[in-house]
Amino acid sequence: MPPLAGGPHADLDRRDCAEAVSETKKTDADVTTAPDERDILLRVEGLQKHFPIRKGVLQRQVGAVKAVDGIDFEVRKGETLGVVGESGCGKSTMGRVITRLQEPTGGSIHFEGQDITRLNAAGMRPLRRDIQMIFQDPYGSLNPRHTIGGIVSAPFRLQGVEPEGGVKREVQRLLELVGLSPEHYNRYPHEFSGGQRQRIGIARALALKPKLVVADEPVSALDVSIQAQVVNLMDDLQEELGLTYVIIAHDLSVVRHVSDRIAVMYLGKIVELADRTSLYEAPMHPYTKALMSAVPVPDPKRRGAKSERILLRGDVPSPISPPSGCRFHTRCWKATEICKTTEPQLVELRPGQRVACHHPENFADQAPQDTVLLSVAKEAAELVAEEVRAESAKTSAAVAAVAAGSAEETGAEAAGKTADTAEKPEAEVAADVEATGAKTGPGAKTAPAAPLKTGEATTEPETERQDPTDK
Repeated sequence: MPPLAGGPHADLDRRDCAEAVSETKKTDADVTTAPDERDILLRVEGLQKHFPIRKGVLQRQVGAVKAVDGIDFEVRKGETLGVVGESGCGKSTMGRVITRLQEPTGGSIHFEGQDITRLNAAGMRPLRRDIQMIFQDPYGSLNPRHTIGGIVSAPFRLQGVEPEGGVKREVQRLLELVGLSPEHYNRYPHEFSGGQRQRIGIARALALKPKLVVADEPVSALDVSIQAQVVNLMDDLQEELGLTYVIIAHDLSVVRHVSDRIAVMYLGKIVELADRTSLYEAPMHPYTKALMSAVPVPDPKRRGAKSERILLRGDVPSPISPPSGCRFHTRCWKATEICKTTEPQLVELRPGQRVACHHPENFADQAPQDTVLLSVAKEAAELVAEEVRAESAKTSAAVAAVAAGSAEETGAEAAGKTADTAEKPEAEVAADVEATGAKTGPGAKTAPAAPLKTGEATTEPETERQDPTDK
């Protein structure tokens, strides 16, 4: 029974209540400041995917293509993680591995705290509802023998789910959700354009209301106008359905528009991971800086202005035998001996920005004692300087050509007929003389407009005078 308001235990009860409230506030503050594991939807640690190379009659393994070679990242609920990098760096392979379409070679994948790395097909079946993928090729990802209704309704059939109102009505609702007509239910994929096929793939991925969607180059095969439509559609669906995206793309402008955080991959490794503002305004890895320098700025005011363009020397090394140490040191203009011998770890140098580099940009040097550049770094630095000078010279030459062009047009108009006459061949001048003589009559005296050869000047008038006599 609770104590009375004026009883002897009233002060004690009030003090206990105050202490309980203060403890509750302290706990809430701790939860707010500390990172909550419940907000992390996907956690990847040390993920590897190696494709074996086999030769001989016995098909013995002689090597491996290290497509993904130890990456760590996490994806929070409701956010969009963009993944960028050159072709062949392992982006698409990483997307297929985290959705378990391909088996990982090493590492771990945790989805909502559950380790799904070694689950078999039966164990992954319930998770297929929560993890879906949008494929890169909208033409190859749809079965041409099936109708659109059959393609989009396949997840319901495979999972044994009966949506409210029936499968057909739900499929038509999904088609309308992605901007297609419900009347397209009985049509075939060849009757649609590339953008419409990609919308069909999005509708199929959203059929079971997943929590995580991995989009592998969702707009790379589409026209620019259709790209904008698909990107805006994915943004709208994320706000409406609370989706979490991992978007793999080459277009840095698209990634910047849709992503909350961006991971930069190079040769199977993540070299930088940061939010989009920090990454685009102050990239810290030299490879990221080179990628950002290649992004054109659509600003007419900057026409003619010099921009720092970094051209990387050589090609991406083979993933079969990647370079030792930092994998980017064969193309980096800041590489030293430590870059060749020691592999840098992905560490957080700024809040929310993790970089794997011994000599990061826009930050204190992580290896200040190593200042002697490698020969490849010296050549790369010279190449960058030469390209900058060549670009500057090209711009100056273009400005001079424009200025000289207007002067040449004025001079050409003033010269006009004089230049044309001086450049005429002798045969054309002789023809002009004949035309003049024909106009003045047979017996008229004509003077040539330009000096001719003696034989030509005497032969033609004689022929004209003899014509009446012959008749």
